[in-house]
Amino acid sequence: MFARHCSACDRRQLIFSTQITGLVNTEHGIEVHYTCWCGEPQMLLTGKKAAALRERLDTVAVAA
Repeated sequence: MFARHCSACDRRQLIFSTQITGLVNTEHGIEVHYTCWCGEPQMLLTGKKAAALRERLDTVAVAA
């Protein structure tokens, strides 16, 4: 279980394992595909590579 903000219904929801529809290991991290309680498909990028990517993007945003 994890909490996520849905871009469709604009609510923070608890997501359970039964709502996960797929996992994809990419060069940027692990994509967790799931369906929000409102019925909209969503995606969470996680893992060490995703954390490093977020850190680089935050550094670029601060510099801008």
